[in-house]
Amino acid sequence: MPYGVGVRVPSSARLIGQLLWESCRTFVCFKYKIVRIMKITKENQTNGSALIKIVIEQNDYEKNVADKLREYRQKASLPGFRPGKVPASLIQKKFAKPVLAEEVNNLLSNGLTHYLQDEKISILGDPLPNQNEQKTIDWDNDTEFEFAFDIAISPEVKVDLEHTDAFDYYKIKVDNQMLEESIESVKLRYGTNEDTDVVDGKSNVRGDFVQLDENGQPLENGISPKGVIIAVDLIKDEAISSEIIGKVKGDVIVFDPVKTFEDRHEVGHMLNISHEEAEKLNSNFSFTITAILNFRKAELNEELYKKIYGPETDIATEEQFKERLSAEISNSLANSSDQKFAVDARENLIGQVHFDLPEEFLRRWLKDANKEMTDEQIDHDFSVFTKDLRWQLIKNSIIRDHEIQVNDDEIALFARQIALSQFQQYGIYQVQDEHLDNYVKKILEKEEDRERIVRQIYDSKVIHLVKEKAAVVEKEVSSDEFRALMNINEDHEA
Repeated sequence: MPYGVGVRVPSSARLIGQLLWESCRTFVCFKYKIVRIMKITKENQTNGSALIKIVIEQNDYEKNVADKLREYRQKASLPGFRPGKVPASLIQKKFAKPVLAEEVNNLLSNGLTHYLQDEKISILGDPLPNQNEQKTIDWDNDTEFEFAFDIAISPEVKVDLEHTDAFDYYKIKVDNQMLEESIESVKLRYGTNEDTDVVDGKSNVRGDFVQLDENGQPLENGISPKGVIIAVDLIKDEAISSEIIGKVKGDVIVFDPVKTFEDRHEVGHMLNISHEEAEKLNSNFSFTITAILNFRKAELNEELYKKIYGPETDIATEEQFKERLSAEISNSLANSSDQKFAVDARENLIGQVHFDLPEEFLRRWLKDANKEMTDEQIDHDFSVFTKDLRWQLIKNSIIRDHEIQVNDDEIALFARQIALSQFQQYGIYQVQDEHLDNYVKKILEKEEDRERIVRQIYDSKVIHLVKEKAAVVEKEVSSDEFRALMNINEDHEA
């Protein structure tokens, strides 16, 4: 069943369909033990909305009210009376009105819900009371209650994908620069720090800090973190940078870390002190070198390929690695192309599929549903809201007409892909199935995450269908040209 995004609709109204009957009908509600008859009429308006009138008569509610008051009397415990012995007249006086109001409200809610379901009326937003048609209710004296609601009828939306204007699909070319940049990224990601004997301009130096007093002696109870790594190329003080280059293990240099790095926040992390302490720090430290590390990029060899793709990989040569990397870049670029196509398809379909919306009602509903919003805010956001609503109705039409479904296996597979992607962001390409399955289970246990996955699968299937059914013109572009096209999209959304 089509889902809703950005449109708050009662579950009973999440149906795709059009109004079938125009005349007054009698509705039979089977919620209660005996059949309750309510009169429900509908009057279509010219602005895409309709007026629903519901009449609840005494025989619709009197038995349930009497049963509820009898139950109250059996359980009521009031001062001066034993439980179950409170006079019926007192129960009537104290509880009759709220019990009646609750019963009428239940009948009203269920009657309207089932009416919309039974008539296959799809609505936008929620029913809203019609202030002009709603009669004043006298709960003390009335025996018949009439309620009037405005509803916004969801417009009929038809999407003929085979006869829409052509859609552009931008395919990004994989060039040598992309390949070389990816290779360089891999070398850096899998590079290692190796011990060396002498500090140079790119070394990472590990050592022990000791805070000194004004006489250059170790400060009692001063700051003295051990095993701190500093990067020579991040030193801002040229004199200290020149002094540390050429040093070896065991050498000691003295400097003020705040002046040396010109970043109190970073110094706080380096010395493992609080932000407040770092802000007040004004002291020299001795730094005893305990290790000198130089970063070495990874080499392209079988050892690296196994680290990346696992010990069972069949990649053994640099040529095979480049072929695999090119395929990965191509897949990544295809994802970008698909995202661009999805954005463009949405915009094009919104522009090509025409239908009217009951805007007056929608403004009123937005105000009712978001009471904290001002009229100015609603006016400001209304075009974005209606654009999202149009796309939702177009998607729902495609989902309905092409009987698109999402099953549990697809949801689990999508969640698995999300999990693998998250691990790969941290450079973990080989994950045990048991660990991965547990991670997927945790994702799907969260209802919000599961619903988001379902929406994404529906979105993907809709766009895939558009690409399959509609006329698509493939255009090959460079990465720079593609970035320019994406910037145009962003400018339009701003």
